[in-house]
Amino acid sequence: MVKTATFESLLADARPEGDGTYIFVLEGKTYRIKDKDEVRSIAEQHGYIIIY
Repeated sequence: MVKTATFESLLADARPEGDGTYIFVLEGKTYRIKDKDEVRSIAEQHGYIIIY
């Protein structure tokens, strides 16, 4: 199965925590990230092809 996502849609799912970090949930797994750009590598780990 091929999974694709736009970078913008992934960024929209990163919610600010208020302490300078973000909560990002992908396929039921929750990540605490410091930089929104980390969503790209997380999505790639889940097998997504990112569309810019």
